[in-house]
Amino acid sequence: MNIFEILGPVMVGPSSSHTAGAVRIGYMARRILGEAPVRAEILLHGSFAATGSGHGTDRALLAGLLGMEPDDSRIPDSREEARRAGLDYSFASVNLRDAHPNTAVLTLWGEGGRSVKVQASSLGGGRIMVNKIDDIRVDFTGEKPTLIVQNEDRPGVLASITYALSAQDVNIATLQLYRNRRGGYAFTIAETDSDIGESVLAELREMEGVLKVIRIASEEEL
Repeated sequence: MNIFEILGPVMVGPSSSHTAGAVRIGYMARRILGEAPVRAEILLHGSFAATGSGHGTDRALLAGLLGMEPDDSRIPDSREEARRAGLDYSFASVNLRDAHPNTAVLTLWGEGGRSVKVQASSLGGGRIMVNKIDDIRVDFTGEKPTLIVQNEDRPGVLASITYALSAQDVNIATLQLYRNRRGGYAFTIAETDSDIGESVLAELREMEGVLKVIRIASEEEL
């Protein structure tokens, strides 16, 4: 256990799970989208749906989508900030099977035409876990530099991805593979010990079979 987990996050709001964690979920979803969102459909599950409004979960999620972090003084006014930014949003409740009680599902559309669906949960102490991207199971925290590659599920793609990282002396700490079906689409999730440079990202984006490349910086790099 680290000191952050003992003392909790520096934050604006009454609850590390419902407020700080929710800000980080919104912020992570924005980073996965890769651009500023202009529309968001947000579904709240479990405790988020039952008590989230009183704990400011809705405002916290919007704040994260707007690029704020948990200690931002504008979080209580995020609905007004969203209006000024032109972010169209909606909230509703959902019952998810086998999901953490503090879970949100965010479907986002960006200013450049991108879209993504992200399911993530708040684990306590401001920590989060991304559970799904576009309905494919992933499970990562984003606490380390993280590479997310959406690719065709066929031989050779994974080898090309890991070789590109190795060639730039990027060491892989953890590697996870997920797919929707055999021969369909897959996600390769690599948490690394160091930053992933733009040259690696450019090389990966040009690879045959690679559909999307997302880099998530660690909090220390932001």
